[in-house]
Amino acid sequence: MKFTKPPLSIDAQIHKLRSRGLVIKNDEFARSCLSRFSYYRLSGYWWSFQSDKINHLFKPNSKFETVVNLYYFDSELRALLFDAIEKIEISLRCKLTYHVSQEFDAWWFEDPNNFMDVSEHTNSLRLIGKELSRTKEDFIKKHKLKYFSDTRMPPSWKTLEVVSMGTLSRLYGNLKLSCKSKNHIANSFSLPNHTYLHSWFQSISLIRNICAHHGRLWNKRLTDPPKLPPKPKEAWIKKMPKGREYHSLYIRLCCIKYLLNTTIPSNNFTYRLYSLLKKYPNIDIRALGMPEGWYNEPLWNHKLDT
Repeated sequence: MKFTKPPLSIDAQIHKLRSRGLVIKNDEFARSCLSRFSYYRLSGYWWSFQSDKINHLFKPNSKFETVVNLYYFDSELRALLFDAIEKIEISLRCKLTYHVSQEFDAWWFEDPNNFMDVSEHTNSLRLIGKELSRTKEDFIKKHKLKYFSDTRMPPSWKTLEVVSMGTLSRLYGNLKLSCKSKNHIANSFSLPNHTYLHSWFQSISLIRNICAHHGRLWNKRLTDPPKLPPKPKEAWIKKMPKGREYHSLYIRLCCIKYLLNTTIPSNNFTYRLYSLLKKYPNIDIRALGMPEGWYNEPLWNHKLDT
């Protein structure tokens, strides 16, 4: 089957949405939004407003302005999460570099003897090599100029500064069980062992990538749910997610908050998230997997942020 739909002008897009039952009060506003965000990007936000998803017919009183409002909320949510994840990522980068280098040496990440799956390690090295070749960081360029006869990559405290969070997580998860630093790093984040931390970082890496590529978080089913400890050392949630809730954003928000609490106890993530939801009171938090009164959970009440 071939794709035969032709590209539509902005006015034709507005006409199509109206014909399907979406209320558009201001054509100029609609033109402005569709020319800035695109019809296809906004379609992810009006999907839940459709009663007939085969013929793309909207529920009664579905409004274009509501869809755009939802888009703005999601954009601000991504910015909030990207900022929070950055702090966690820097902490992991620091701990991984320091502790494993102390246990082995500055080039532990190059040595296949330190890893369980050699083929995965080879793939990680390939990705690291690509990052090093395209980075514009002066400290990498200067290292290569000064130590041009050294065929090794720069030491871990330089090399791991330019690799992605996903690669960091894979390196950590692939370290041999005999590596003492593996559980030590997990314990420093108040998690029982390395299996939980690796799972959490894999899950959070997905969120980071969505944020970095301006993808949709609202009402999205997510893969790779994090492994949840039965008895966390620090404040956690009492109401555990069930079924589809494991694939929602909320449980990942909980993991981010938990890691922030162990990394930056004075963080204001609860306040910022609560303020964002208050700014957009018509947002259905159930689409994020969030329960009513989520902010009363021990995790979110942690030294209630102000």
